Amino acid sequence: MKALITGGCGFIGSNLTDILIASNDEVVVVDNLVSGKKENCNPAASYIFEDIADALMNPKLRQSLQDVEVIFHLAAMPRIQPSFKDPLYTLRNNTQGTAIVCEFAREIGAKVVYAGSSTFYGGVYLNPYAFSKWAGEEVCKMYSQIYDLTTSIARFFNVYGPRHLKTGPYSTVVGIFEEQYQNSDPLTITGTGEQRRDFTHVNDICNGLIAMSIGDHRGEAFNLGSGTNYSINELAAMYPNASTAYIPKRPGEADETLADTTAIHSATGWLATHKLKEYVLSYVEGIKND
Repeated sequence: MKALITGGCGFIGSNLTDILIASNDEVVVVDNLVSGKKENCNPAASYIFEDIADALMNPKLRQSLQDVEVIFHLAAMPRIQPSFKDPLYTLRNNTQGTAIVCEFAREIGAKVVYAGSSTFYGGVYLNPYAFSKWAGEEVCKMYSQIYDLTTSIARFFNVYGPRHLKTGPYSTVVGIFEEQYQNSDPLTITGTGEQRRDFTHVNDICNGLIAMSIGDHRGEAFNLGSGTNYSINELAAMYPNASTAYIPKRPGEADETLADTTAIHSATGWLATHKLKEYVLSYVEGIKND
């Protein structure tokens, strides 16, 4: 197939690009490189380094994308804490950007697989990020109901794995711990550390997205998670001999996430297969062997 991946230079998008290219699919990526990186590019894919609004409103670029069959819409302003600082930017990127993608998909007859967020379960009014991602879900559902557009919604649960960000405002907790552990720094734990997260490997996430793209969905939401959760304290304890430091709890974050994957398993047969403990131990062994 020919796939368009928005945000395809980012953590999840670049891994998805690699998997699709390895399956001999044709891939076009649109990414403005705000959080994505050029070093994540796959030479077998085509790249448009622009904001999705600019790219999909450009008549010449639109013409070149008319034969796209599936749009994996991963581009977004990620993470909760940065959304408090600029809610308008978050809404413009995450909600209006999704409307632009759905309208383009309607024009060319492509499917849309939308990257929602498990923050939905913590409360969509808890922070601007959660609200913007939920509003994007509603845009997809509206286009399915009114225009019969094929859309599906993936709610990610704490993704980790190759190319996750380790520093900066968009970094993941596993990425942060890796950076701190490698530098022999204390692992910083927010609040009590008893908040629990469902950690899901990026390859499982990508395989779930691909499975969703095969079906004929009308705005259904699917959880992409491992079905197991760990406290942040338990995660920190997986790093041998690591010291820890506790910092104040951050606003707008849920106490617990845990995916119920019954729906996606029933619809596609997908299940997560990677284990967090095995990943952490492999990372630790890799440091020892360097």
